[in-house]
Amino acid sequence: MTIRRLILPLVAAMALGLSACSKTDSTPTPTAETATAIAPAQAYEAVAAQAKGFTVGALMSAHTVYVLFDPQCPHCGHLWNAALPLLGKTRFVWVPVAIMGSKSMPQGAALMQAADPVAAMSAHEQSILSGQGGMSASSSIPDDVAAAIQTNTQLMDRLGAASVPFIVARHTRSGQVITRAGALSTEALSEFLGLGQP
Repeated sequence: MTIRRLILPLVAAMALGLSACSKTDSTPTPTAETATAIAPAQAYEAVAAQAKGFTVGALMSAHTVYVLFDPQCPHCGHLWNAALPLLGKTRFVWVPVAIMGSKSMPQGAALMQAADPVAAMSAHEQSILSGQGGMSASSSIPDDVAAAIQTNTQLMDRLGAASVPFIVARHTRSGQVITRAGALSTEALSEFLGLGQP
């Protein structure tokens, strides 16, 4: 993959005021078996049933927010930082996908297997946001973890998500399924989720 292919989608997104990273040209297309689209109203149930990630925040909370993210996406790093002040109010499941290149899968696997996911993700995102490329991760990935990340990536396609971070949740007040691509500030994320003031 050329640097130009990676930079052009980011430049286009910035020009449009978007805060998300799009798939690269090398992103695998889902197979016919997995390409069945998921209707927006069924997005929450589908992600809850099929996605694999790591859980942080209020583990006993009845409210769960799913965030599909690529470890190489700086906008995902911004959303991670924005979500940290909300960890006492709700449970987040961070679901790694691999859409941005060869580092995505190994880094996603390392984060999924981390003994302390909050510390690992915080250090990783700090490295990404400072332009250091993120955590070092082995390319030797257990088969079940690699399969989970591939399933997550196919699930993202079936949801119709073209970029990350991609949030899937139920609004805490209305109970309606809500989805959104892109990073948000802490205040905007709290409002989007219906959590009130952070």
